[in-house]
Amino acid sequence: MSKDPDCIFCKIIAGDIPCFRIYEDEDTLAFMDINPANEGHCLVITKEHAANLYKVSDAAISAAARSAKKVAAVVNAVVGPDGINLVQANGEGAEQSVFHFHLHVMPRRIGDELKMNWGHHPGDMERIKALGEEIAAAIGD
Repeated sequence: MSKDPDCIFCKIIAGDIPCFRIYEDEDTLAFMDINPANEGHCLVITKEHAANLYKVSDAAISAAARSAKKVAAVVNAVVGPDGINLVQANGEGAEQSVFHFHLHVMPRRIGDELKMNWGHHPGDMERIKALGEEIAAAIGD
């Protein structure tokens, strides 16, 4: 499995940088986004380093989709949003900020006026941690 020693997500996978882990399997890792667009916003990343959709293997993207489905279902049950977006960006023009394939699981509220480029605004770390623990417990795997 490929890795990039300079990639922040590869460092998170290796345990070199902490995160609020909510789910992990052989091929993927899911954790809370610390710059959430909305409460419950989390990321599903492939353990295989690939810069974007064009580079990720079929096996890794399939694993990410399975994990995103599982995580989204639990986030929906725990957070109770009006809907959920799965967002995946490729390249600077799409505002991709970490060049490691990942999916955003983004709970939505009617009228939240969330834009595709929601900006990076640090969230309440204690609230993110508590919600991450609740989601992780509900996933149960």
